[in-house]
Amino acid sequence: MAEEHKNHPAKESKPLEKMTVKDLKEIALAIPHEHTEIAVSDMKKDELIAFIKKARGITDETPAEKKKAGPKTGLTKQEIKKKIVELREEKKSVQDKWRAGILRRRINRLKKLSRKSA
Repeated sequence: MAEEHKNHPAKESKPLEKMTVKDLKEIALAIPHEHTEIAVSDMKKDELIAFIKKARGITDETPAEKKKAGPKTGLTKQEIKKKIVELREEKKSVQDKWRAGILRRRINRLKKLSRKSA
């Protein structure tokens, strides 16, 4: 009875990417392979999915690649730094703490953006 519950057909019908690591490890352990117990226990989700797909002969038409996030604005690094200098000058002349806080946060965001656009 415990075996029937373990090999539940609903688990198999789910796409591999939607399964939990625990479920993927169960499937991977059922695949005959040398050093299976050691290898499967050390694998991460992406590695488990690749291992199962390879064992089943499934090929991905388009491999899932993570895209790097680029800068949100089309500004160059020099333009960003110029904007930072302008905001600093404006911040010095502002008397209102609330407005100075807004400028400080804008400067901080631009500094982060300039590091990303390097």
